[in-house]
Amino acid sequence: MNTANQYLKAIYLVQQIEDGPASTGAIADMLDVSPASANEMIGKLEDQELCSHEKYKGVDLTDDGIHRAREALQNYCIIERFLVEVLGVEDFRGEARQLESVIDETVADRLDTIIDREPQCPDCFHPEEDVCALLEVEADPAD
Repeated sequence: MNTANQYLKAIYLVQQIEDGPASTGAIADMLDVSPASANEMIGKLEDQELCSHEKYKGVDLTDDGIHRAREALQNYCIIERFLVEVLGVEDFRGEARQLESVIDETVADRLDTIIDREPQCPDCFHPEEDVCALLEVEADPAD
């Protein structure tokens, strides 16, 4: 199950990729959910005034939505860096996706004291590659 923060992060990243409002289909694809599920959560986020959704135009985050999305993205980056730099996990992307919904901000802050996170985080995140652009990992042969 994807959390509101995971949706906010996905909308934020899709907006960067699409250079404008995030399409519902792209959000659903990024989260590996059905468009109907994405629409349902987008409606809930809209009710919380974290985004606005205009049919056929896409989803835009509000200022509060952007703030929460950047926090969620930063926590995700912290998890990725911890998995790679401290634990040496090969499938760090898959593990980070599973952990991001259960690791709260307090735990992420504690993990942050262990890793060497870049000060520009989360702006260093590369949305198309779904990884921090500064994270040094070996290329996946499947890529």
